[in-house]
Amino acid sequence: MGTLLDPTSPTALTRRLDQELALVQGAIRMVGDRGMPSVTVGGLRFGEEVVQELRAEAAAAGVTLVPLWHPDSHGCDVRAVPHA
Repeated sequence: MGTLLDPTSPTALTRRLDQELALVQGAIRMVGDRGMPSVTVGGLRFGEEVVQELRAEAAAAGVTLVPLWHPDSHGCDVRAVPHA
């Protein structure tokens, strides 16, 4: 199987992480701009890493990122909500 088709290749994992970061950044913008009261991005493989990476960006936008852990402990969803 070629590297681009292998979902466990470093290239595919980096691309997936980049996509998940972009999705959560979009959620931060929507909630921060008050376009939405909250946004949940589901099915993230790198949810914990995404929350850690974007915590400061979210805080600067007035947004809190809340990880919603999956029962099988593989990944999580992330909810973006305005600061209380």
